[in-house]
Amino acid sequence: MISNADLLTEKRPIPVSIKLGLLTVILAFLVLANLLGGTRWLSPALLMQLFEPPGNSHELLVLQARLPRLLIGLLAGMALAVAGTVIQALCRNPLADPGLLGVNAGASASLVTLSLLPVAAEWGLFWQALPGALLASACVYMLSLLQHASGQSQAPVRLILAGAAISAVLGAYVQARVLLNPQLFDGFRYWMAGSLAGLRWADVHALWPYLIPSAITLWLLSPGLNLLLLDRSTALSLGASLQRHSVLAWLSATLLCAAATAVVGPLAFVGLASGHLARAWLPQSFRLLLPGTALIGAVLVLLADLMARTLLPPRELLTGILIAALGAPFLYFSARSAAGERSAS
Repeated sequence: MISNADLLTEKRPIPVSIKLGLLTVILAFLVLANLLGGTRWLSPALLMQLFEPPGNSHELLVLQARLPRLLIGLLAGMALAVAGTVIQALCRNPLADPGLLGVNAGASASLVTLSLLPVAAEWGLFWQALPGALLASACVYMLSLLQHASGQSQAPVRLILAGAAISAVLGAYVQARVLLNPQLFDGFRYWMAGSLAGLRWADVHALWPYLIPSAITLWLLSPGLNLLLLDRSTALSLGASLQRHSVLAWLSATLLCAAATAVVGPLAFVGLASGHLARAWLPQSFRLLLPGTALIGAVLVLLADLMARTLLPPRELLTGILIAALGAPFLYFSARSAAGERSAS
């Protein structure tokens, strides 16, 4: 018999609104820290003059130079996190990630190839990265359809292996092209590791027009994505258009990944870690998972970028290295807590 004391001491679940609010507060704090922090910390009073015309104040010019970098980190983190969560759902595999499935490698290979063509300089980074990302994504997606049609029980595992193989081949091609071309190496060595250094307002305008439509599309597809997590026959009986929802969701996730990778480079681990953390903390509904994952991805990128600029001043570390260092322990403890909950139940 359960006593009143046991009922009082029983843990109550934290409301989803409080969890999302807490993530928003953390993100707002990191936004301010990234604006004011760096090799030299600035005064918060400068925030009142942020959108005024640039004057002779060096500190104000530094603050205004940090703003586009902040916005790009915010948008890129959200894009990669949402893309990773959607791809994990479509593949029915928690190990799926834009990097593991070859999308990042495809975008990198496309950029390296087209950057050598003079005519490609007029296309912009996004249109240079898109062909390779789409091609790699299409190859992986076709493999998933073939394995699903053949009824292979280990299709998700083989899908990850196929994506890893594609990433390895394209990664070797990118390294070969870069190492054989010293001029290309100078321009791509920081981008290949993932960096937010030197980004300007032009890069912001090159990113957001592709992220917002893709994010809205995935938000509208949320009910269908929830049905895709069910058994195929159950989803069909509930009226889900599996083929249409899968293609639209996969294409939107690829566009998110291609746009972010084109601007900031292949930031590995953001999509993988953010999706796991969101599912461990939020209900399994894409109406809540997508905004929660976006907030976690933005927090992860901004935290890594702040550490990259402040750990070893005046030198600056690469943001991609810090993201991997931050994401690995978060993912490990998340997996341990999920395993503990399953064993307890």
